[in-house]
Amino acid sequence: MKPKLLAISLLSSLFACLCAQAMAQNQRDTKQTLSLASYFSSGDYGEGSDTEILYIPLSYTVNRGKWGAQLTVPHLKVEGVGNVLVNVGGVNRAVAGSEPETNSGLGDTSLAVTYQFDPLSSAGLFVDLRLDVKLPTADRKKGLGTGETDYSAQIDISRNYGSSVIFGTVGYTFRGKTELYPGLEDSAYVQLGLARPLSERLSVGVFYDFREPASIYSPEIHELVPYFNWQISDRWSFTGLAAFAGTDASAETAVLGQLNFSW
Repeated sequence: MKPKLLAISLLSSLFACLCAQAMAQNQRDTKQTLSLASYFSSGDYGEGSDTEILYIPLSYTVNRGKWGAQLTVPHLKVEGVGNVLVNVGGVNRAVAGSEPETNSGLGDTSLAVTYQFDPLSSAGLFVDLRLDVKLPTADRKKGLGTGETDYSAQIDISRNYGSSVIFGTVGYTFRGKTELYPGLEDSAYVQLGLARPLSERLSVGVFYDFREPASIYSPEIHELVPYFNWQISDRWSFTGLAAFAGTDASAETAVLGQLNFSW
C-alpha cells in the first residue's frame, strides 16, 4: 500500500469546499483568515513496517473582491523508512533506509492565488481559477520533501441548489524532477462533491477525490472524503474530515482537523 491521501491535497480540496460554501453566501467583502491544522496518517505501505505522518500547517488567507491568496508554512514529522512524501505519496527514493527512522522539521511552503469569475448564469454557476506554487523549504536529506519546486493549476466550479452547493475541481500538477526521487511524474486530479448546511452554524459535505499517479512506483487514488464545518462564533470555526479508501493506494488511517480565525 502507498499513501496517496495527502495533507496538502486534502487542504487544497478543503479550501475549494469552503470557497464553494462562501460563494453560495455571496461573500465578496475583504476577509482574512488564520488557520492552524493537524493532519495524521498511518499505514504499513508494503514496507514491512508502519510509516506515520504528522503535518501541522499554519495558513494565512486573504480574500478581497474577486481575488484571494493563501500562504501555508507547515511543520512536518515523518516516521518510516524514507519512501513516503507528504505532498507526493509513495515513491522509490534512490537511497532509502531499511530501518524506520523519525525525522521532523520545516515542511514545504505553499502559496496559492485564486480568482473568482462573475457568475456564469442567473442560476448561480460560479467558476474559480487557482494557481499553487510549492516551494522546496523542506529538508530533502531527511526525506521531508523532494527539494524541487512544484506548480499546480486548477479550475473550481460550483452551483447552488437551494441551500446546497454542488462543486467540482479539475487540476494538474507539474513536479520538479530530481535524481533523489527518479520516478516522479506530472499528474492530473479531479474532485466532485456536495455541501449542505444542517443549521446556521453547522454544515456537512462529502467529496470524491481522484488523482493520477504522482510516481511510476505508485498507483492512482480513489477516495471518498466526508467533512464538516462548525461555525463556533462570528470569528471562530472548526473543520474536520476523514478519508475512506477506494483502492489500496491509501493510508489505513487519515484524519485532519483545522481551526480558523477570521476577521
